[in-house]
Amino acid sequence: MNTLQSKAAKIKLLLLDVDGVLTDNRLIYGDDGQEYKAFYTRDGHGMVLLQKSGVEIGIITGRKSNLVTKRMADLKVKHVYQGVPDKLPTFEALMQSTSLSLDQVAYMGDDILDLPILTRVGLATCPKDSDPDVLSRVDFVSQHIGGRGAVRELCELIMRAQNTWQAHLDFYLR
Repeated sequence: MNTLQSKAAKIKLLLLDVDGVLTDNRLIYGDDGQEYKAFYTRDGHGMVLLQKSGVEIGIITGRKSNLVTKRMADLKVKHVYQGVPDKLPTFEALMQSTSLSLDQVAYMGDDILDLPILTRVGLATCPKDSDPDVLSRVDFVSQHIGGRGAVRELCELIMRAQNTWQAHLDFYLR
């Protein structure tokens, strides 16, 4: 097993940024002043499968959005922290509230404000269109851009390393 697989095999909690990770990093405002975001359904399905595999998921995001609240509720995401411009104190509080060690946590972020968490977790990851200072400091760079499959790829990576992916695949091949 290589180093990436070894790290992924230990993961019990996957934390994600939202804008640029679960979305394509664009903020779309309608004439009515409402904010709109698009979420990639394969990312969501990967998150559901990963949770069924026993890995908890959470988000820590700088912005606050009712759309994110709704999407995370739909996906039954346990840890949801929005409106957190300085993510490190929230991350540290979450770590204190769990019995997890840092090597049991993965994080996917795309910008420099994610570096305080990325430099601490056991598995640091990002989409391929991330800031260059993030790309150079992570364990895994997805082949996909944010909001277009990066999260799904990471979920599959973790499930394959933990030998839970095949059971999900077999379910659909029956």
